[in-house]
Amino acid sequence: MSGLFVSWGVPEQQVQLVVLLTLYGLVVLALLLVIVLVLRAKRRAPEPPLDATAPAAAEEPPAPVVETEVAEEEPEEKPEEKPLTPLERLRKGLAKTSSSLVGRIDTLLHGEAVIGAELLEELEEILITADVGVQTTMSIVEALEQRLGRDELKNVAQLRSALQEEVRSRLLGVSLDPVGGDMPYVVMVVGVNGVGKTTTIGKLAYQWQRQGRKVLLGAGDTFRAAAADQLEVWGDRAGAEVIRHAEGGDPGAVAFDAARAAVARKADVLILDTAGRLHTKVNLMEELKKVRRVLDREIPGAPHAVLLVLDATTGQNAVNQARQFNEAVTISGVALTKLDGTAKGGVVVALGGELGLPVCYVGVGEQAEDLRPFDADEFVTALFATEPSE
Repeated sequence: MSGLFVSWGVPEQQVQLVVLLTLYGLVVLALLLVIVLVLRAKRRAPEPPLDATAPAAAEEPPAPVVETEVAEEEPEEKPEEKPLTPLERLRKGLAKTSSSLVGRIDTLLHGEAVIGAELLEELEEILITADVGVQTTMSIVEALEQRLGRDELKNVAQLRSALQEEVRSRLLGVSLDPVGGDMPYVVMVVGVNGVGKTTTIGKLAYQWQRQGRKVLLGAGDTFRAAAADQLEVWGDRAGAEVIRHAEGGDPGAVAFDAARAAVARKADVLILDTAGRLHTKVNLMEELKKVRRVLDREIPGAPHAVLLVLDATTGQNAVNQARQFNEAVTISGVALTKLDGTAKGGVVVALGGELGLPVCYVGVGEQAEDLRPFDADEFVTALFATEPSE
């Protein structure tokens, strides 16, 4: 083999190295060939035959499905919920005020309470914190002290009864009941922003329409964005037409057109919305006077009622608003909204006791029926959670 490599021109010094490398290469090729043959043989090897002696597994038929009859559960019949009576609806709406005011009074007037100056002083504090008002509270406590001096308050039951009588005597109520006649009954609705004027108007329109009266609405709030649109929604719901102008227009012009339309269309009631205004802004209050003059010029005696809408949740601030509005346009009555969402329902007593303003409506919920005509006896009954006397 060395001679072969020499004949190929390999130098003699390198022949031995070349021979060794050649032999090494041949060995490696041989090993690779063996490995390839072994792997190929494994791939071709047949799987071992099944044991002939093993019994073939008998194919069992599927077990029949046994259907068990499940008795259908009849739905449990829920008793029909009876609609709340007017008194129950009012009592539910006054729950927070009753819990705050009457609940604390009941705690104070426990069975062993000693009726005297100290107890009346604690009662005074409870009434003031319930937004009955300082002036009205002092008047009530003074009346109770006089009864105590006449020996009329011998026990807790008598004191509780006397307290209800004193509260009741300071509540003033009046009904805005549109009367028939040749001229439409005109209601001008006033109040600050956010108290629920437009919603109150919509609920009134809904109720009066259901009573068979033809109601026309005037969108006199030309400043608040979409105020007229909101009134339109309530008008559609109540079936009442809305007289409106472009946003930013003159409220006096709206009042003029609404009054003329009410007469021409023989409406029974015209309810005029007005822009919400701060009771401390003189120029805005003067604008109300202008609107009132326009109505009176077109319909003598109009507006027949000026309804002030107050938010019960504002407490004594509502009394301040009422005082300012009454000085500007002479309020006929108050609609107190959101009474169901506050513990400050004592403001109802303050409105009558301090300002002599009657409450026409109280709002105790979101539904149209939840704007309720105010009844002083019913209010006291609901507030003190006692059954009405037969």
